[in-house]
Amino acid sequence: MDHSRVPVLEALEEFRRRGDVVYGPPGHKQGRGADPRVVDVVGEGVFASDVLSLNGLDDRRQSQGVVQQAEELMADAVGAERAFFSTCGSSLSVKTAMLAVAGPGEKLLISRNAHKSVIAALIVNGVEPVWVHPKLDAERHLAHPPEPDDVRRALRTAPDAKGVLLITPTDWGSCADIRGVADACHERDVPLIVDEAWGAHLPFHPDLPAWGMDAEADLVVTSVHKMGGAVEQSSVFHLQGDRISPEVLKQREDLLGTTSASSLVYATLDGWRRQMAERGQELMGAALARAARIRAAVDDLPGLRLMGEEIVEAGLAAEVDRLKITVDVRDLGISGMRATEWLRAHCHVDFGASDTCRLSGTITHADDDHTEHLFVDSLRRLVENADSIEPGPPVRLPDPPSSLELEQAMLPRDAFFAAAEHVPAEKAVGRVAAEMISPYPPGVPVVAPGEVITETVVEYLRSGVEAGMLLPDAADPTAETLRVTAA
Repeated sequence: MDHSRVPVLEALEEFRRRGDVVYGPPGHKQGRGADPRVVDVVGEGVFASDVLSLNGLDDRRQSQGVVQQAEELMADAVGAERAFFSTCGSSLSVKTAMLAVAGPGEKLLISRNAHKSVIAALIVNGVEPVWVHPKLDAERHLAHPPEPDDVRRALRTAPDAKGVLLITPTDWGSCADIRGVADACHERDVPLIVDEAWGAHLPFHPDLPAWGMDAEADLVVTSVHKMGGAVEQSSVFHLQGDRISPEVLKQREDLLGTTSASSLVYATLDGWRRQMAERGQELMGAALARAARIRAAVDDLPGLRLMGEEIVEAGLAAEVDRLKITVDVRDLGISGMRATEWLRAHCHVDFGASDTCRLSGTITHADDDHTEHLFVDSLRRLVENADSIEPGPPVRLPDPPSSLELEQAMLPRDAFFAAAEHVPAEKAVGRVAAEMISPYPPGVPVVAPGEVITETVVEYLRSGVEAGMLLPDAADPTAETLRVTAA
């Protein structure tokens, strides 16, 4: 296929060349009605390129299939049979993927280190989760993806499961054995969905971790805004084989997705695909070389522990995405949260994720010499000034980490919609949660609706909040009270 073509961008360019006047949405009329104070911040081009897909970029009756052409080029670029664009982020795409495989009352195997969007999908669609617990790393207080044998065991206990959802890479960069898990699924002829939100870049360089389509996954969801070059909310479904119907997937996406898809998302997805098809290996190779230099420099800084290939050698993960720079800061006597706050205040850099133990930053094809040097210099300044940073109260980390694996007493949907009450946190022990509680970032729920709350979890959450942990989805973000099903 001709990857120099960019159907959406070409249609947008033609629309702007014609100078069409639109008597329909969007109401700002390509920026004519936008507040100049807004235009000063976001730019004229944003409004000029905000166009309806139909009767704007495309014609309703004589469709030239602009978006469909762009999706076909995307599929070809990444080695998928089909690709579908989504303008609502992978949070919605994962919900759609799950709906395409399992319906109300049916079972789906799910890695428990899933993002909150997965739990939300269970609430929306009424699927019964069969949790596959991740490989817990006691030294790092970290969850790595489950292994193929974990999936095989779970499939034996739930032979009626409709499929498996695997999350890889994790927010911290550890990666699953996708091919091994795919083999375990296909032995029972069930599909494998891979939530590869952090993996949009993986198809474009052989030294990056395995790409789900190459590793025989049936359906892969990516967030191109995370590691690619498209705007926020840019997501793509990638499909191959016959275990998941493209017709069913499209209908489920239509059920959940917006009817006012953003041309800005479509256009940037299209342009990013062209960039990667033409220069992806070169750009990703440069990013990998840059990350290697950063890793070497960070590894020399006292008090910092870099996560890398040692977790593979220890059998904790199949691979590591080296573009994820995950650094344990506990030896500095501070939490990752405190470190991130100090770096933002004093160095004006924002790291992508942090928790009680570590922080993480990503390197992409967009980084340059300036951002490379700033990354290292900021961490060097953190090390030099660590003694002056108030450590804050300690977080009571669960010991062993497996004590965070809670009993599922009710379906997430049933618990979420059940009659509920707020009780003091200490009185919630032994009660069934009626809410999600997800420290953010990265947004993996510690408590999901339907799980039985334990004293360990209460101590972890309350001490975490005191230390600066954010709980944006909890009914009470202070964790002083918890929402539980009514007695």
